[in-house]
Amino acid sequence: MLHKFLRSTASSLSVVLFFVMANVHVSTAADWPQFRGPNCSGISQSTSPLPERFSSTENVAWSVKLGDGVGSPVVAGGRVFVTAMDDERTFALVAYDANSGKMLWRRTWDSGQLPEVHRTNSHASTTPATDGERVYAYFSSLGMIAVDAASGEDVWQHRMPAPFFVFKWGPAMSPVLHNDTLIFCQDDDLYPAIHAFDKKTGKLLWKDERYDMAVNYSHPVIYEHKDGEEIVVAGTGLLVGYDLQTGKRLWFAKTLLRNIKTTPVVLDNKIYLSLQSSGIANQWLATADQAETGNNDGKLTKEEMQSWVGDLPIPEDFFQRTFDRGDTDGDGFLVGEELDAAFLHPDNFAGPTFDVDDPADEYILAVQGGGRGNVTDSHVLWKHRTKHTDHIVSPFVHDKRMFLVKGGGITTVFETDEGTSLRRPKRLPNTGQYFASPIYGDGKIYIAGENGVVVVVEDGPEYRVLSKSDLGESIISTPAISDGRLLIRTREKLWCFTAPKTSTRSSGVEAEGQDPNQAQN
Repeated sequence: MLHKFLRSTASSLSVVLFFVMANVHVSTAADWPQFRGPNCSGISQSTSPLPERFSSTENVAWSVKLGDGVGSPVVAGGRVFVTAMDDERTFALVAYDANSGKMLWRRTWDSGQLPEVHRTNSHASTTPATDGERVYAYFSSLGMIAVDAASGEDVWQHRMPAPFFVFKWGPAMSPVLHNDTLIFCQDDDLYPAIHAFDKKTGKLLWKDERYDMAVNYSHPVIYEHKDGEEIVVAGTGLLVGYDLQTGKRLWFAKTLLRNIKTTPVVLDNKIYLSLQSSGIANQWLATADQAETGNNDGKLTKEEMQSWVGDLPIPEDFFQRTFDRGDTDGDGFLVGEELDAAFLHPDNFAGPTFDVDDPADEYILAVQGGGRGNVTDSHVLWKHRTKHTDHIVSPFVHDKRMFLVKGGGITTVFETDEGTSLRRPKRLPNTGQYFASPIYGDGKIYIAGENGVVVVVEDGPEYRVLSKSDLGESIISTPAISDGRLLIRTREKLWCFTAPKTSTRSSGVEAEGQDPNQAQN
């Protein structure tokens, strides 16, 4: 009897486990879980073939309409997640079936009145992060949100102060995942900080306030070495290594530039960066003082700054931390060295000063992690000035080569041991502006231009151009790759392309039932 009971129980348990597992989507190496994929590297670990050529009518698996946005899609467990703005006050997070493009669920939140942002940005600028069980998304007026990946139901929410960007660039940072920790860094003009959350509960594990940093848009990456794991973040003047468990600053390397917008890449136990920036003091003179609202006298006042910003009041906290600090004689004007004292932090006096003729500067560099304290002299492996970096597009590093793309479609290649150039710069067959960073899969590099043209390049010493496709709509967000799918988010649409032998649809017809205005929350 006992034998029969145990056998019956085991059989019943097997049935239960079968149905449970049938509804569980497990994250795999083929997934694209966050901005720029695994560890923000731009490299897909999937071995599935990817399309070499595609268009609105060629090799289209599916496409769906979205609201406005520039956040990238992410993929895990057979689901695609993406953010959008349904209208000026409604933020949306949407899930689609990766195979068919069928909408699985759509969540919306009232965002309230939002400030003006730069025309190339959007309030739906965040790329979600996902582990296949939950989806994490940041929104400026809501903070960090976690929802169930299968249903879209709320898991937790962590309220955060709404960021302030005096130059109206707006938020554009996304959460990243590492094991059970969700990491989010946002260096705005009022509350610059890096946060670490328990991904399951939303509990804040630690926070480092980064008031020594000007505004940056560089994502955290994970650096692993024999003694542990570190979070590495680039920012004004410094590349910083944090203890993953405590948030303590372990080391820093002086990179000497401000307002960093590119993300480091970790490969073969090294950290690679490409940087381009200019001086903040010069920027204020070139905008507020020399604009129509200024008087072009070489002096900066609070009134000129406020007039240039417009209707959105500049918080007094911002003036206290910058203008008042620099106005050493208290006359209400920032002149000469006072500009630097205001906008260059006394503990991190980085970047060009007010009196340089050309405030722009560009570098590529490689850093060894795992140090302690100031590692500029001991752990910066090489650093070279160049004219071929971009201020937004992050580098692609693979097979001991660093591949750079900058505005105008100029590409350069450097070897990673010493940082020496491997060939003369070449121009892609698309000479427009670039905001998306290159991504890699199946031996191909996909490079999306702002004008909607995507160039596919062979990953090899010659970087031979394989194809050029025009999707006819602006592309700001970085594409994604997952299990043979190339996902490209244009300004208001999401495309899924597959190689010919695996494509399930090639007519370019949109997936049915995807009108955002008819979807239920």
